[in-house]
Amino acid sequence: MRSYRLDDGRRVWCTSPAEAGSLWREMTAEDGYYRQAATRLRPGDTVLDVGANIGLASLAFAGAQPAARITAVEPVPALFDCLERNLADQVPGARALRVAVGAAPGRASMVYYPGAPANSSLYADREADDRLSRTFLRNSGIDEESAEVIVGDLHANGETIEVEVTTVSEVLRSNGLTEVALLKIDVERAERDVLAGIEPGDWPRIGSIVAEVDDGAPGGLDAFCKQLHAQGFTTRVRQDETLRGTDIHEVDAVREA
Repeated sequence: MRSYRLDDGRRVWCTSPAEAGSLWREMTAEDGYYRQAATRLRPGDTVLDVGANIGLASLAFAGAQPAARITAVEPVPALFDCLERNLADQVPGARALRVAVGAAPGRASMVYYPGAPANSSLYADREADDRLSRTFLRNSGIDEESAEVIVGDLHANGETIEVEVTTVSEVLRSNGLTEVALLKIDVERAERDVLAGIEPGDWPRIGSIVAEVDDGAPGGLDAFCKQLHAQGFTTRVRQDETLRGTDIHEVDAVREA
């Protein structure tokens, strides 16, 4: 566990300072959907942060609305340890749950990448992960040769770990959450599983969703958005410039009035 100073001066715990900086920029980008979703939060709103990593989205949401009630979910032990400490230090009262969120309760194997923790996934694909990282680095201004050197090590030592899996509906029941103003989803190709784990009676409890969606995952971006439309949401889609040429998009969904 290492310490990283955010651009607002706060220090957070992480496993990769370089990645922490990149994630924080994603959470706070002015045109990004995470920041825009945060501005909609009102005092007392409940946020469910699925795929919380070290908790930077939760910190951004709490920064925008200090009176929000946050539950953050992360299955990887090394990342969960950082999440738990960051919430204790920065967002007193927030809850951290060490579990993955999917279509049904149970247990599953996932791959944890120590060199690229944010790419850890129940649906890890080293070739696709290398390709994504290579494109991200190039779009960020890293020259071709340096990008190849960096990518060569990022996903080389993936560790298979067993994790507990729950569902959004079970998290609501177990934690007494009667409504969720904002559901954030960032689960590396498992986003459709997260939606599949929302029982019909729980959909009306969710006011908005902000998600990272992999168009290369089964069903892709179109199916993800269509499922939200069927549940009464309107959606917007954007792609950050650093991810141009990849399958990764942000989706912002708000329940129609």
